[in-house]
Amino acid sequence: MKVLHKIRKTIDLILSSACALIFAAMVVIGTYQIVTRFIFRNPSTVSEELLTYSFTWMALLASAYVFGKRDHMRMGFLADKLNAFGRKVLNLIGEFLILVLAGSVMIYGGVNIMDLTMTQSTASLGIPMGIVYAILPISGVLIVVYSVLNIIDLIAGVEREQREVKE
Repeated sequence: MKVLHKIRKTIDLILSSACALIFAAMVVIGTYQIVTRFIFRNPSTVSEELLTYSFTWMALLASAYVFGKRDHMRMGFLADKLNAFGRKVLNLIGEFLILVLAGSVMIYGGVNIMDLTMTQSTASLGIPMGIVYAILPISGVLIVVYSVLNIIDLIAGVEREQREVKE
């Protein structure tokens, strides 16, 4: 179990650092875009496109991070009425459904869309669109890994709060 928690902690650190780095870059690029647009009256299309793609990458990486923390939104009206065993079963079903969705849509679909768009280039940056879409299978793999770790924790009876205290 300690090895799995160490893996989770490492992925958490990498993801949170990547999100912070992307966000910091977005602040700098956004500031540059504002300066070029309003002060120099010469808007930068490259910065606008880069901001759009950076935001997408950050949002998908952050959502994978949130799934790993099990802090995603949920409707507790059903789960709150169940006993501990019922909640555990419901959480396991939820994690399994997330795993299937991430595996089929994000990984399988993401790889397919990457392959289809590798010949198309972005308008301003000139990079293949497949590189932009690479975040789909990347975040899908991260969500699947987190779901597997969450399922193991649920089966072992380790609650999120307990895991965070041990770390």
